[in-house]
Amino acid sequence: MSYVLRPATLADAPAVTDLLNAIDLIEIGRPETDLHTVEADLKHPEVDLAQDSWLVFDGDRLVAYGLLWDESGGERVDVDHYVLPDHQEAGRLVFDALEARAVRKAHDNGVTRAVVHLHLNVRPTLDTGLIRARGWSVVRRYHVLRRSLDPAADLAPALPDGVLVRPCATEADRLRVHELYQSTFAEHFDFQPRGYEPWLHDIDAGGLDWSLVWIAGTHDLGDAGFLLARDDREAMGWIRSIGVLPEARGRGLAGLLLRHAFAAFAARGRDQVGLGVDTANATGAPELYARHGMTVHYAVDTWEAVLR
Repeated sequence: MSYVLRPATLADAPAVTDLLNAIDLIEIGRPETDLHTVEADLKHPEVDLAQDSWLVFDGDRLVAYGLLWDESGGERVDVDHYVLPDHQEAGRLVFDALEARAVRKAHDNGVTRAVVHLHLNVRPTLDTGLIRARGWSVVRRYHVLRRSLDPAADLAPALPDGVLVRPCATEADRLRVHELYQSTFAEHFDFQPRGYEPWLHDIDAGGLDWSLVWIAGTHDLGDAGFLLARDDREAMGWIRSIGVLPEARGRGLAGLLLRHAFAAFAARGRDQVGLGVDTANATGAPELYARHGMTVHYAVDTWEAVLR
C-alpha cells in the first residue's frame, strides 16, 4: 500500500474531524469530536503546522493524523496520534515523524532528551504493540465521566453561611481564575505552569462562554476555588477544570461548584455533562465525582517515551 504523508493546514480540519469521529465510533461507540476543537488545536500559536502536524492519506482517504506541541519549553513534549485500525503502517509513519520532531524540539530547548506523552483510549485503534516495541509504556490512567441531568432535580444549590460563589464576569475575574488554576493544579501529574496569555489559548478562550465559569470562596479565605465549563460540545456539556486551594479543601466548595454547573447545564436543556479525572488524583476528586452521580464513560491511558 502506498501512503502519502504531508503536514496539515487549517483547511484540513473537517477531514481530521471526520477521522477522529470514525475512531470515536470504534473506541467509545459514538462520535464526540467537534470541528471547533480540532480547529483550536491546529490554530494554537505554539503549533507550527509545517513541522508539528502530519496527515497520512491512502489515495484521497485520510487514515492517520498526528500533532505535536510543547508547553514546557524543556524536555516535556505532548503529541496526539490517531490511525484507522486497518492502516497501522500509516500510524508507524506518523510515529517516525513525531518522534524525530520531539527530539529536535528538545535539542532546540537546550535539553538532552524529550519526555513525550500521548493519550490513547484503553482499547485504541492503534496496535499498541507497535509503540511498546519503540519503548513507550503506560504511566497514568484517566477516566472520562458523565452524568445525566434533570432540570427538575438539578437546581442551583443554596449557599452555606460564609460561602460565596460568583460568575467570572470581568477581566479581573479571568485573571483570578488563571491564578487559581495555576495554584490548585501545581501538584497534579503532568502539570505545566502557564502564563495568562498561553493559558487563554490552552482553554480556547475565544470560544468560551465565561458565564459558565465560577469562582468560589469563603469570608475568611477569600477566593479559594473555581470551575471552568463549556457548552460548545455537541455530545454533552463539559466541565474542563475544577480546583480548590489546599487550605480550603474539606469545606464542600468543589461539590458546591459541581452542583452549580449541573444546574446551569440542566437549565440550558442539556441532558448530560462530562469531565475527565486522573484516577490517581490525590485530592479525592474521583470519590467526589462518584458521590455526585458521575460514572465512567471510557478510560484513557497516558503513554510515555523518553527519547534522546
